[in-house]
Amino acid sequence: MIDLDDVHAAARRIEGRVRRTPVVAAGPDRWFKLEYLQHAGSFKTRGMVNQILAGAERGELTDAGVVAASGGNAGLAAAYAARELGVPAEVFVPVTAPAVKVAKLGKLGARVVQTGNEYAEAYAAALSRTDALFCHAYDDPDMVAGNGTIGLELLAELPELDTVLVAVGGGGLIGGVIAALRSRVRIIAVEPRTSRALNAALEAGAPIDVPVSGVAADSLGARRVGDIAFELARSAEIGSVLVSDDAIVEARRRLWDDYRIVVEHGTAAAQAALLSGAYRPAPGEKVAVLLCGANTNPSDLA
Repeated sequence: MIDLDDVHAAARRIEGRVRRTPVVAAGPDRWFKLEYLQHAGSFKTRGMVNQILAGAERGELTDAGVVAASGGNAGLAAAYAARELGVPAEVFVPVTAPAVKVAKLGKLGARVVQTGNEYAEAYAAALSRTDALFCHAYDDPDMVAGNGTIGLELLAELPELDTVLVAVGGGGLIGGVIAALRSRVRIIAVEPRTSRALNAALEAGAPIDVPVSGVAADSLGARRVGDIAFELARSAEIGSVLVSDDAIVEARRRLWDDYRIVVEHGTAAAQAALLSGAYRPAPGEKVAVLLCGANTNPSDLA
């Protein structure tokens, strides 16, 4: 299980290679962390850069480069990080991955292999590549620690912050946020009712397979939460709430209408927790919503 020291080590390793994303006011006692402005369009670039650099330090990176499996964002992050670090990348994605993400993978120079209907199937295929450094989309200590650098930035900007809302898929983001902020800030995991891997694991006492569907399945559609995120969430006793697809769609639309912010459905889940009442802050509670990805087709927002 990773801790704050691991997150600080990741911050030193990736400094100058990722963007320090803005924190903006969103109303009284409300803020947005604009991580969707990160290179390659999501938070996962932090973790991927850290994962590749840490692997290189251990001598695990060969001329074959890196291989990753992803429904979209982790693949984009791996492709971007590999290109910036000068190594080849091969990315396995489900055939259901959004076309906008698949096209971007090619533009970033990655070799794309589409196989299976879900992330788990693409993951199994990627593991067959044993000559390259496998970069896990979420359940890797270096990936999680790199993502946790978001928490360090958030606390530096908002030292009096009470609560942060985090959308959860496989758990690579919330695991990092917990490692960075568990002693300082209340952390609330937000998941779609139709893709509730962490919520189900906390309920069952261990990671279990869950069915995956819904509007946010392309980015929050992990069938099973990662072991690292589960252990961190359980030990920190974080809050966990669920939101409906309708609430997610409405939150995404409201982010555009009210703030001119364009994000993917999975990202909008965090804001949906506030708008739908799934999470109700106390009076005066200072709340940040982590807006973590924007690899989406904005044509349906007009």
